[in-house]
Amino acid sequence: MNSSNRSSTANKTITLIASAAVFMIAAAILNVCLGASRISLLQLWEALVSGPGPSAAARILWYVRLPRTAACLLAGAGLAVSGTVIQKVLANNLASPGIIGVNAGAGLAVAICSGFGMYSAWVIAGSAFLGAMIATFVVVIVARKSNASRTTVVLGGVAVTACLNAVTETIIVLIPDAALANVDFRVGGFSAVNHARLLPAAILILAGIVLLCTLTNELDVLSLGDDTAHSLGLRVNRMRNGFLTLAALLAGATVSFAGILGFVGLIVPHIARRFIGNESGKLLPFCALLGAGFVTICDLAARLVFAPYEVSTGILLNFLGGPFFVWLLLKRKDKHTK
Repeated sequence: MNSSNRSSTANKTITLIASAAVFMIAAAILNVCLGASRISLLQLWEALVSGPGPSAAARILWYVRLPRTAACLLAGAGLAVSGTVIQKVLANNLASPGIIGVNAGAGLAVAICSGFGMYSAWVIAGSAFLGAMIATFVVVIVARKSNASRTTVVLGGVAVTACLNAVTETIIVLIPDAALANVDFRVGGFSAVNHARLLPAAILILAGIVLLCTLTNELDVLSLGDDTAHSLGLRVNRMRNGFLTLAALLAGATVSFAGILGFVGLIVPHIARRFIGNESGKLLPFCALLGAGFVTICDLAARLVFAPYEVSTGILLNFLGGPFFVWLLLKRKDKHTK
């Protein structure tokens, strides 16, 4: 009976992960083919086989659609996994890269780079990661020193986000060149993505996700609480710092090419847990696939819904994420009153 249950659970997990992969692939194909210039599946196949060529379809595919779609997939996977890790480490399902200051820290680092005229993709990606990491640890240290509750951690993150955004806006006001370079970062989107800008972040995001998927057992133990994790032989402080660093790496690398995309790290983990549960070994890969497809579909909608005008993907995500966050708060309140 136990063996049968395990087999059924394994089959369900495989089915869910395969479904998420199909959703991601379908979203990617739609994002590549649809737009102001439609590309048929036959044209897509011919362009992929022949490479960049003289035809308009091939040029659009290789120099516009493929980099943009790859950026959507990487951003969605990176932010979804980052949000999942942050929520498990902080034991707070309201936490996410956008809410606790991670994205704001990365955005500030990008603004500083722009202010000093440093536009190298590697420099921007590294600086965004550093800014995200500093913001993350500021929130965690403040929470520990004040013995803050889980909700207070989120409020502290909101305060840190406000401060970091204020510094970013000051830099933009004082340095006009930084303002021009940061228009895309402030709203979040993929219209200016190219291969050179995407490559460093892609390496960091893929490496971070792979590494996190090898540490799922440790992440599950850490989420049980400090005392339980200590009793099971886990080096709690070292592992917590390591996981938060990897989460900051994913969020910072994403901000380096996509700008401030809010709520992906909040929405996707909540949806994923409803389908596949809270076990990290299943949750992280499922979140990566689901997040990649989700952001890609949002980017497609941002391009098509108001055609011929294009709305930034970050704006659409804020429209979706704001009500979702309010719903989570109301749901949390209902649980406490019962």
